[in-house]
Amino acid sequence: MLDYLIRGATIVDGLGATPFSGDVGICDGIIVAIDSSISTAAKETVDAAGCIVTPGWIDIHTHYDGQATWDDVLDPSASHGVTSLVMGNCGVGFAPVHRGEEKDLIELMEGVEDIPGTALYEGMPWGAWETFPQYLDYLDKRHYALDIGAMIAHGPVRAYAMGERGRNNQAPTASDLAAMGNIVEEAIEAGALGFSTSRTLFHQSLSGQPVPGTFADEVELRTILAAMARAGSGVFESVPGEAVADLIVDDSIPTLEAEIDMMGKLSRESGVPITWSFIQDHSRPDKWQRMLERVGSLNENGARLHPQVASKPTSTLISLQTYHPFMRRKTYLSLRHLPHAERIAALQKPEVKAAILADDDIPHESPGSMENFFQLAPMDYAMTFNAYDLDTEPQRDNAFDRLAARAGISAEEYLYDFLLTDNGKAFAARVFVNMADHSYSAMAQMFSNPHTVIGTHDAGAHVTLICDGVAPTYQLTHWARDRDPGRGPRHDLAQVVAKQTANNARLYGLHDRGTLEIGKRADINVIDLTKLSLGPLEVKSDLPAGGNRLLRSASGYVATFVNGCMTRRNDEDTGARPGRLIRAAKMSTRIC
Repeated sequence: MLDYLIRGATIVDGLGATPFSGDVGICDGIIVAIDSSISTAAKETVDAAGCIVTPGWIDIHTHYDGQATWDDVLDPSASHGVTSLVMGNCGVGFAPVHRGEEKDLIELMEGVEDIPGTALYEGMPWGAWETFPQYLDYLDKRHYALDIGAMIAHGPVRAYAMGERGRNNQAPTASDLAAMGNIVEEAIEAGALGFSTSRTLFHQSLSGQPVPGTFADEVELRTILAAMARAGSGVFESVPGEAVADLIVDDSIPTLEAEIDMMGKLSRESGVPITWSFIQDHSRPDKWQRMLERVGSLNENGARLHPQVASKPTSTLISLQTYHPFMRRKTYLSLRHLPHAERIAALQKPEVKAAILADDDIPHESPGSMENFFQLAPMDYAMTFNAYDLDTEPQRDNAFDRLAARAGISAEEYLYDFLLTDNGKAFAARVFVNMADHSYSAMAQMFSNPHTVIGTHDAGAHVTLICDGVAPTYQLTHWARDRDPGRGPRHDLAQVVAKQTANNARLYGLHDRGTLEIGKRADINVIDLTKLSLGPLEVKSDLPAGGNRLLRSASGYVATFVNGCMTRRNDEDTGARPGRLIRAAKMSTRIC
């Protein structure tokens, strides 16, 4: 008898094949049957008429490193059909760590990924591990709504091996290099899915210090990759120096051309696959095309390079509930302590508005605080929109500079007034990359390139600045179903699904999942594509110590299965926790 029979679906198998009608049978966590009609009895039958059935989404760029120690749901990912995720990206993480040095890693994560330090102090069981294998062992004891895998990060590796010298980005000695290599090799052998680093000056701790490893030379990186090669597994993930070139310009940052050439050489030497955040830089809008051609040439010559691209334009959300350009102005600072309703009432007063618009910014005492974000990254009102406009590829005329001009006021005043709408709960979005010509055409081409993988959406991070963990759902609604043909062609549904499933699984060696095939894990989504939609942006105070985060729900997921267990039914959590830690080349067994 089957555990579940999914009947009458349109099956999108993750392999890129043409969708077909049929049934899927699940037993003991495995897909045991796929056919046009299955007659075997089942404990439960899911009526999937009118629905598509896909493999579960695999998100390879998340930051649940702290949240996974206290939370068993892992939203927003669980709510959006993700069944496997990879955390530990961008060179930041929480292991290894010497006792008494936890504060440095917390402040690094808070500065880089905008996860409240109060939540990390209160929510994490500090002292439960020191080494990375011990961290994995701790996670291995926990149960989740989905599977998680972790990479070891450059920041904690450098700090553990070199102490203050490592945290301050000093050059390593030969013994330092050996120590770092040993730490990484031990982590990969214990099941880490890879190693991550950051090379952008935009990533800083609360104190304003760049992430340890930002300036690592080729010798240091080669040492890390050699350790990974010895362990025989893992992906090397990086954020290159030019990842936010529009915001950071510095002679110490190597060009993207130089970085890609170096990554090609190191990948070819070590055999290790390398992935990195890849964007359309608005100041050089055509450069990405040349860089992808460069990647193709290097891969033809033995490299394993996989640029990691987004399916949404990278933007920061602006709200009076979270971050906004007025939050460090003297008059606003005098009001920020007020309850929301009282603060909104005060901000509506003409004299308060005039004072705030005339005020200068007062920098936050912590240079790396995200409260300084809008001083580091000034507003570009030609790239600022109602946040919900980004769901449907906004027109140039909808940018705030043009809306303000039509209203006869400054763009800054227009933003101020906009943020007060909906009782002060409106959201604007300032786009930074991937929309240079006010269209999504660059993203569309990056998405379709055979060398790229889908990632960079930062689920679990930037919890009150970005909410792109919803991207797996967005890929279906915008790219495969709703895109206005006047803006460009829609993507083929089978290719959209394959990009978010088999493609990512293949990169990380997760060969037991990512496709709908007999013998594969039953990580499955049943989706009513006609009803699939994103919910409103909401601020929730559900982090430890009452910390805030932005969440956005989804509607249209009829069912999600993880390892053969139904974790969500009709967009609601069932309470099942079959998710376990993924160890490289050592996958979890089924336990509902």
